[in-house]
Amino acid sequence: MRTPQFIQVDTLDERLLAAEAAAGLLATPAVVSPKFLYDTLGSRLFEAITELPEYTPTRTEAAIFASHGAVIGRAALQLTGAAPVLVDLGAGNGAKAARLFPLIEPRAYVAVDISVEFLRESLRRMQREHPQIRMTGVGQDFSAGLMLPASLLGGPALVFYPGSSIGNFDPAEALRLLREMHRVAAGGGLLIGVDLVKSTEVLEAAYDDALGVTAAFNLNLLRRLNALLDTDFDVRQWRHRAVFDNRQSRIEMHLHARRALGVSWPGGERHFADGESIHTENSYKWTTGAFDALLRDAGFGAVRRWTDEAEGFAVFLAAARS
Repeated sequence: MRTPQFIQVDTLDERLLAAEAAAGLLATPAVVSPKFLYDTLGSRLFEAITELPEYTPTRTEAAIFASHGAVIGRAALQLTGAAPVLVDLGAGNGAKAARLFPLIEPRAYVAVDISVEFLRESLRRMQREHPQIRMTGVGQDFSAGLMLPASLLGGPALVFYPGSSIGNFDPAEALRLLREMHRVAAGGGLLIGVDLVKSTEVLEAAYDDALGVTAAFNLNLLRRLNALLDTDFDVRQWRHRAVFDNRQSRIEMHLHARRALGVSWPGGERHFADGESIHTENSYKWTTGAFDALLRDAGFGAVRRWTDEAEGFAVFLAAARS
């Protein structure tokens, strides 16, 4: 029985992370990177979000693969050749990548995620279920730069970035990350899921569900900061809000203070007025034409796409040729 290899590319220095979080809390307006949402509990809460009726991207993407998976798989192999390395960015529990296994029969699976312990749990299970595939977990915050050891690739790769996570990056950051994906794919291809522009009502409901799971996901960030930075956030004094900014074509997630309050930590403090917010995440929504152009700006070519009937979500496949 194979056992998955694990590589920690980033040395996650808790002091540097704490300093980054503190700087965000002191900024005007306050902002904390969405990467702090994804500790083990946050990752599990996000899994639950994908099951909610209001949150359609995961189901719609899965339906696209169910309808067009065989065609997508054949098209991907035309770019990479047989038995490619599959590089899964933001792998989570690996379920989305596992659905690709019978379509492209990868010789190796490289799962990249910032949530290290959650990734370990996922890879152990996946390796038992797919003993024929060499599996490697990479602990990395690729939002700050995607760098993989060359020994993990050994030829053209298929970089897989599902679930519309590219939306967490503003257009300039997304272009930078796509260029890094092009370098990693190195003569292979990119398979990426993109959530598309739709009505404000539908978008805001997807990020503020009736059961409050997304609220719990967002509020868990405060618990993470309490553990990391030794802040004294009282989660009960904050509320979640999601709003669509039509001008910037993005959902914004915020945590709003329910009253005027202060938050302190060793070496720092911040006063929040009643209703003042901490900006915790953006999710940009694209049109198919705009994202096609972004891929080409990043160096990709031979772009193909598949959408659902309502054109609410798209799966893009693009060649990473030099």
